[in-house]
Amino acid sequence: MKLWKIWGDGFLKVKVNDTYGYLPVEGSATVTATDEETLKALEEKAQAQSTVNFRQSIVTYALQFVGGRYSYGGSDPHTGVDCSGFTRYVMQHAAGLSISRSSGGQASQGRSVSADQMRPGDLIFYGSGSSINHVAMYIGNGEVVHSSTYSTGIKTSPWNYRTPVKIVNVLGD
Repeated sequence: MKLWKIWGDGFLKVKVNDTYGYLPVEGSATVTATDEETLKALEEKAQAQSTVNFRQSIVTYALQFVGGRYSYGGSDPHTGVDCSGFTRYVMQHAAGLSISRSSGGQASQGRSVSADQMRPGDLIFYGSGSSINHVAMYIGNGEVVHSSTYSTGIKTSPWNYRTPVKIVNVLGD
């Protein structure tokens, strides 16, 4: 993007790629040129922030259900939900993403990431031996949200309250 000169009547002539336009200017204005490398860095920064905002919106959506009821086989956190029903519901309604119903099925989707690569919205799987039997959503700051048990319902916990067996990015970013 190149910014040109201030025209009379308080407008700034702007060139973006091969297109010209005019921006209204009040008072004084700083005129600068932006090279392609700087413009690309700004676009990448904006994209990264957009990803962070999207992931945070999923976490915020999931957290509204804390205190909700656990129900084995349940698929709606408004009426009662189990762990995989909860993560499936949140991904469908907050991210528009359709994932498997079972925790084992969800673990086979997306891309595996390490604990130091996990970001809010990633799914963390727990199990015994070689079988996965629980899933939670990472919400940041070392915490997960999950539909836990009949007595505790939907709650937050430290991400490693059990030993995780797999962490998956199903959001694809």
